[in-house]
Amino acid sequence: MAKSATFPFEIHRSESVEQWEQNRQLIIQAPVGDLNDYYELFDEYGFEGNGPSWAEHIRFILAEANSDLGNHLEYDDEGDTFLVYADSQDVVDRFMKHIQPVFATKKSLKKYLSQVDPNNFE
Repeated sequence: MAKSATFPFEIHRSESVEQWEQNRQLIIQAPVGDLNDYYELFDEYGFEGNGPSWAEHIRFILAEANSDLGNHLEYDDEGDTFLVYADSQDVVDRFMKHIQPVFATKKSLKKYLSQVDPNNFE
């Protein structure tokens, strides 16, 4: 089975969006618990491989890119899932532009993890 263009992330439209949830139009998620190779890679470099760890690294990457995406994303990460809500397709596209090159392959993720200091993360 071929990997999707957004691997390891899946993009879904929220099924029911209440008026007060307009910032939850789309869902970006990754089944972290099913990505054993990724978990082991995080562990190899002294990081947790769970959803909150992914969120922390993604926030870091976006901050390093001086991105304003933080104003358009709402994280809901826990345990074996990385999940973030986005308020528009444009936000999803910009998220993928910054994050996909890092997380798309084990090789690119390994390069990133080898360059960041575990002491800068919880």
